Amino acid sequence: MTALPKTRRTKSQQAMKRHQIKAYAPTTVACPECQQMIPAHTACPYCGKYKGRTVVEK
Repeated sequence: MTALPKTRRTKSQQAMKRHQIKAYAPTTVACPECQQMIPAHTACPYCGKYKGRTVVEK
């Protein structure tokens, strides 16, 4: 046995539900060392630093 909805959703209800699903641009921040825009919470691919420490040799 599976749960089934008691009533059917109308086309407008389906469209209103889908309307809330959006694609957002990824959050970018300036690297404190080289000032390049990079994704948040990642090591900088340009200078190799994260939170002031070198994590990737460049």
